[in-house]
Amino acid sequence: MGVNLTPIIVKNKIRLRDLRGKSLAVDANNVLHQFLALIRTRTTFPLTGPNGTVTSHLVGLLYRTIHLISKYHLTLVFVFDGKPPPLKRREIEKRRKLKEKALIEWQRSLEEGDYAKAFSKAVMTGSLTSEMIEDAKKLLELLGIPYVQAPAEAEAQAAYMAKRGDVWASSSRDYDSLLFGTPRLVRYLTIAGKEFLPSRGVSRPLEPELIILEELLSKIGIAHEQLIDLAILIGTDFNEGIKGIGPKTALRLIKKYGKIERLPLKFREKIDPNYEEIRKIFLEPKVINDYSIEYKPLKEEELYEFLCVKKGFSRPRVERAVKRLKSAQEEIQQPGLEMWIQK
Repeated sequence: MGVNLTPIIVKNKIRLRDLRGKSLAVDANNVLHQFLALIRTRTTFPLTGPNGTVTSHLVGLLYRTIHLISKYHLTLVFVFDGKPPPLKRREIEKRRKLKEKALIEWQRSLEEGDYAKAFSKAVMTGSLTSEMIEDAKKLLELLGIPYVQAPAEAEAQAAYMAKRGDVWASSSRDYDSLLFGTPRLVRYLTIAGKEFLPSRGVSRPLEPELIILEELLSKIGIAHEQLIDLAILIGTDFNEGIKGIGPKTALRLIKKYGKIERLPLKFREKIDPNYEEIRKIFLEPKVINDYSIEYKPLKEEELYEFLCVKKGFSRPRVERAVKRLKSAQEEIQQPGLEMWIQK
């Protein structure tokens, strides 16, 4: 779920065309979860193939990715989560329990014929399995789109790639990327239209956002290491925050005292004792140097076999998507258009 920095974040509302030609490292698990949540039938069930396996994540990955490449000439590199740090176990268990509760409420709403409520619960029930992840990787491979397998957190790897200058920015819905030090974060890249907020039972319009780390730190008047301490105070995926302390209060405390060790005892005694280890997760994350962001040739016939024969996709629709992708690749390779591809 990531850290909640919303009240103190300096956001720049942008349009997708503002990103034309840029390269981005995308948090793959994050977007696949979004596709699982949002791409559903009218009766709130996920899309499935001939053998009953879920395909919502593949539908979103295929069509949204090709749309972004063909219309905006984006260079996308998808980054997959590896093994989570041990301190994330509590958060993972918390999410599992929330999904179990939502599943029961979803089924109850379906029995009652309340599809509006059923959808609000359905978006919280999706579980990304290892099979789904492998299918997503296979789809990217057949499309010729590069992906990177992170050793731990995908956001950490994506941030590292952005810091090295291999990509222009990282893309994720969560703010954790900022804690990992990405110089630029693009939010709401891979979903369009509206986002449903289950906790409120309402939808809100979505617009892409660009957050520049240096600009944010300058605006709120703290250093990157202090932003990490601030996040620890309010809670991260690796620790519970101090009850009653939100982003604005945490910011005031960090600006006044500088860092966790200098806080008054009444605050320090409530902080997770593993806070130094949590700092290290963000400041010295596990990442790899040996990765490729090179695009490869499209494996067209294998793609049709995988999607249309095995997964039940419409052949004409997939062919139209492939045509758009090939056309975009030809345009990008034309003389004078290389300037659009920017790291």
